[in-house]
Amino acid sequence: MTRRVLLVSHAVRTDMQHMRAFLAGELRRHGIEAVVHDPVFTDGHSPHPAPADAQDPAAGCELVCVLGGDGTILRGAELSRDAGVPLLGVNFGHVGFLAEAEREDLARVVDHIVNAEYTIEDRMTMDVEARLGDEVVARSWALNEVTVEKAARERMLELVLEIDGRPLSTWGCDGVIASTPTGSTAYAFSAGGPIVWPNVEAMLVVPISAHALFARPLVVGPTSRIAVELLSDHSGKGIMWCDGARPVDLPKGARVEVLRGENPVRLARLSRQPFADRLVAKFHLPVKGWRGVRGSI
Repeated sequence: MTRRVLLVSHAVRTDMQHMRAFLAGELRRHGIEAVVHDPVFTDGHSPHPAPADAQDPAAGCELVCVLGGDGTILRGAELSRDAGVPLLGVNFGHVGFLAEAEREDLARVVDHIVNAEYTIEDRMTMDVEARLGDEVVARSWALNEVTVEKAARERMLELVLEIDGRPLSTWGCDGVIASTPTGSTAYAFSAGGPIVWPNVEAMLVVPISAHALFARPLVVGPTSRIAVELLSDHSGKGIMWCDGARPVDLPKGARVEVLRGENPVRLARLSRQPFADRLVAKFHLPVKGWRGVRGSI
């Protein structure tokens, strides 16, 4: 059976599509078929990857390989999650927290794919449902975070936060973030939330610019159910975002429920680098003066 890899890259950037064509050629050289979900640029010399199945792009693939930043990797996660196919990110963006390798490592990435030298790490996701009364407005999911944000700059949201079926607090705010540990280094971190190690099973709730005394980030258990209700009398209109995409308009009185997702995203790992080392590298943290010994307790 022919081995197959789905390649995903930024749809507009020409340099990304050049690199995708190069990667397709290198894989083909080793007998691995590369397919793509969207139209691909070709320079007339590099092999032109075949189109993937339009309905199920990751079908029959052993790996989804993404060239780009975290936004592109999140788009790749949409293609890989339902098929249960591992996702490998190569960073061509800025921070690239979800990426496993950098652009200069592309030759090494090819070797790892050819030799199937990678481990699989399941990352928790969140399922979300938005309702207005008995009507389901939208259902979706997220790897990083679900956010409920105000739709208009001049009008804040008035909302009630509910945890496990009980009201916890009412906030006038710009919005609220429900995040996974994976997303704790993304929007939730920018809004003042804590960084949570990926192997911790938990969900975060982080208010955005809340006008309240009790407006600290919360960490709840993986079986908890988070709900946000937009107060119908005072609140402005809201928007729900999942991983910064798939926006859904939320009218006054809408209710958004978030719980642990049924299907994880499977990340392909090329090394066993500790998460602390990843934080230091990605955030350029100062560790000069450290006198510990690797492997010591």
